[in-house]
Amino acid sequence: MGETNTFIQSVPLEYFILLSTFLFSLGVLGVLVRRNAIVILGCVELMLNSVNLLLAAFSSYKGDGNGQILVFFIMVVAAAEVAVGLAIIAMMYRNSKSVDISIFNKLRG
Repeated sequence: MGETNTFIQSVPLEYFILLSTFLFSLGVLGVLVRRNAIVILGCVELMLNSVNLLLAAFSSYKGDGNGQILVFFIMVVAAAEVAVGLAIIAMMYRNSKSVDISIFNKLRG
């Protein structure tokens, strides 16, 4: 594990910050622009993974395991989010034969 830690620390922390910022921004853009519920779910996952990358990088540079424990809990929440999200999408497809989120406007009444 020490060898991996040294390799991660050989990459400047700014690179991890820039990559994480780019991935998070791409996820936000996908959530705001796309209309397909499955793509939006994937973009939310991309946002969570970018935060995980940043937490793991900071944890490695600090030499503390608390960030990596938090990454584990975020992954558990992401897995639960996918399970609930896919169930909602499956019910949405069963009722309307589409996964376009614009059909939720019909629920406003």
